Amino acid sequence: MKMITIALCFLFPLLSAGTSEKSDPDDSWTKEELRMANTAGNADYLTAEEKDMVIYMNLARMDGAKFFDTYFQEFVDAHNLQMQQYGNYNEVRVNRNDNYYKSLRRDLEKVKDFPVFWPDEALSNVAKLHAKDLNRNNFAGHTSKDGRTVQQRIGRIYPNKSNGECLAFGFTSGLSNVCMLLLDKGVADLGHRKLILNTSSKLNTVGLSIQPHRRYRYCAVIDFVSLPD
Repeated sequence: MKMITIALCFLFPLLSAGTSEKSDPDDSWTKEELRMANTAGNADYLTAEEKDMVIYMNLARMDGAKFFDTYFQEFVDAHNLQMQQYGNYNEVRVNRNDNYYKSLRRDLEKVKDFPVFWPDEALSNVAKLHAKDLNRNNFAGHTSKDGRTVQQRIGRIYPNKSNGECLAFGFTSGLSNVCMLLLDKGVADLGHRKLILNTSSKLNTVGLSIQPHRRYRYCAVIDFVSLPD
């Protein structure tokens, strides 16, 4: 059996080797930092893993270098161990010597004290409906089967706002989805990474959903929008 992972991303601006003893990544972050990242803590419309996606995106934005050295390394170790069961292991593992890994380290080293994302129930419903559409019609793409684009789907509830969308396939956990989107392996323009770390479009609000998928087992949709403070 082969493991396949896919990630897709759109951004629409407005009008345009470890040791045997591994430390717990949580120990590297203060309670205050973890509290600040947990903007979805009271969002009862999100699952635990969807809330985790918000936390991990926020931690990456708060201190990119520390996120890379802690939670991202934890993900790489666990992911590569899990991928050993597949015949195409060399394709699906995270290679610490390739350009995607090295460029992510460089990019995250530049990230410090970026504004955090805040979850939104209406936007999460938009994300959930699209995730269910992807499953029901067994496809991977930003345009709905009825022809609606990202701008149209998000614009129905938040018109005339900068917005964007990331899609990831194959993972159930919040950490895995966020790390794969940041790594952006195989994505030439690094669109997911740029969207999650975006500041120029002032994206500050997210809607999230992780749903089953008929082909890839799971799909995650993250919708972004820029709303007034």
